[in-house]
Amino acid sequence: MPTILVIDDNPAVATALDTLFSLHDIDTLVAESPEAGLAMLAEHEVDLVVQDMNFHADTTSGDEGVALFHDIRARHPDLPVILLTAWTHLESAVELVRAGAADYLGKPWDDHKLLAAVNNLLELSETRRELARHQRSERRRRDALAGYDLRGLVYADAASERAVALACQVAPSELPVLITGPNGAGKEKYAEIVHANSTVADGPFVALNCGAIPGELIEAELFGADAGAYTGASRAREGKFEAADRGTLFLDEIGTLPPAGQVKLLRVLETGRFERLGSNRERSVKVRVVSATNADLPGMIREGRFREDLYYRLNAIEVKVPPLAERGDDILPLARHFLPAGKALTADAERALLAHAWPGNVRELRNTLQRGALLARSDTIGVDDLGLPAQERPAAATAASGDEPDRATIEAVLERHGGVMAQAANELGLSRQALYRRLDRLGIKRD
Repeated sequence: MPTILVIDDNPAVATALDTLFSLHDIDTLVAESPEAGLAMLAEHEVDLVVQDMNFHADTTSGDEGVALFHDIRARHPDLPVILLTAWTHLESAVELVRAGAADYLGKPWDDHKLLAAVNNLLELSETRRELARHQRSERRRRDALAGYDLRGLVYADAASERAVALACQVAPSELPVLITGPNGAGKEKYAEIVHANSTVADGPFVALNCGAIPGELIEAELFGADAGAYTGASRAREGKFEAADRGTLFLDEIGTLPPAGQVKLLRVLETGRFERLGSNRERSVKVRVVSATNADLPGMIREGRFREDLYYRLNAIEVKVPPLAERGDDILPLARHFLPAGKALTADAERALLAHAWPGNVRELRNTLQRGALLARSDTIGVDDLGLPAQERPAAATAASGDEPDRATIEAVLERHGGVMAQAANELGLSRQALYRRLDRLGIKRD
């Protein structure tokens, strides 16, 4: 809940403001003098100051208010201040606004105008704090991941930060890594990060999409084949395990591996030895295996379609890559990364990107930006160029008009975006912190 400090020597003014703000879920602190106000600012976290211009009955110049404002500004340069003025020192208030005061209101004030000014400043204050938190998070992330090769990964969301930090942490071990997440989320990029920061980084990185190979050929792809081992095999061929020797083998869509391939994969993971298809000679390799899937492997085990012992061999460490809808802060950095040089997005296009659910994840986002860049008739890409499904945005229109969205509107937007706060807040035209405050005020459960 936000907190406002009222600095005014008139108890009636302080009581009136306290009552007004409390009706709108705002905490109020009261100080009767500049000295007491400055002391409170040193002890409490305050979002906004409302201050009088005179503090003694025999003064009307406003000089005390001017001095107080400059003291606050010197100690808390980013703290917004609203001045309560009388006509006799209106000129001083105007000068202070030019010096950085947020606003001024004459006494007696209009409650609606005061609340509008307060709410606007609280929103801006939340935005500044959120930006500061983001900047601190950026610094922490840079420090924590300094020295790692991230293979050009573009990300800004905390969920992505956790996933990439885990990938870097486990990379130096020799344990198999299982990367899980939906199609198009970027699982291969995380496999590259594991390899690039591993003890076999100087070795080959070999990728195989198990779902793209016919079942009868998957063993030959993995382990190789001697000439004549199957129809069309006119000469011996090397398999992926041999190609990845002393490096990393990335097995994508591991859930599509047929039963016979699962048995042989389990054996090579346990012994490091295998035979080419059609051969009796054992071969030995040293390979770090990283696999990935969008399938529910535990469910497949229960159905008898995937070996439980193989699952535990592959899943020594699991790195979960969230869908793009759950890492909304990644959307715009990725979108700008995918833009061709010289192209830019309009503000409406960026809002549309944030509002979209992205069922195809990063792959869909990349294709959308490539299509938009191709169709745009200028260097600016608009909403229509993106080709996203048309979406009604009554909540955003309501917020833009200055009316607060009601409970039903907020719940509908949250449901439409699956509870993803970043996307819901964007459609409602609010910051995430402002949305949180409305949820608390309306008693809407946060999921």
